[in-house]
Amino acid sequence: MMYSDTMKKLPRKPLAVAAKIDARIARKKGDVFLRADFADLGSYNQVGRVLRELVREGKLTRIGLGIYTRTGLSPFDGSVIPCKGLYRLTEEAFRRLGIRTDLTMLQRAYSEGRITQVPTGRDIGVGRRVRRKIGFNGMSMAYERV
Repeated sequence: MMYSDTMKKLPRKPLAVAAKIDARIARKKGDVFLRADFADLGSYNQVGRVLRELVREGKLTRIGLGIYTRTGLSPFDGSVIPCKGLYRLTEEAFRRLGIRTDLTMLQRAYSEGRITQVPTGRDIGVGRRVRRKIGFNGMSMAYERV
């Protein structure tokens, strides 16, 4: 019998919840993360603490209740901002939540050439009632039922 046969294998120490969440964020292709994406990695409170810490560190930013996004640095003042515009992030978040999005009446009229006023980009057409607020730094999206 060899020495290696008698040696017991030591159990591997499981990765901490923070390391697991970091790894999952790095692997994910999209830019919007739901809190439910990390529910299998730890308890509700553990996941919440890790997400709050990532927001504090500037790796993520919170754009809604249980909705987070990747961040970047603003070229103007160096502050932490979402990686995409709020309209695109809202579209992606609603797609992940199963809410159909479409153009608003004003956006549709502009794209068809019936009006010349450029839409602000702060409105998004939704297929059903939405009570969830999505926004960043005091700006939030408005919803129009289409």
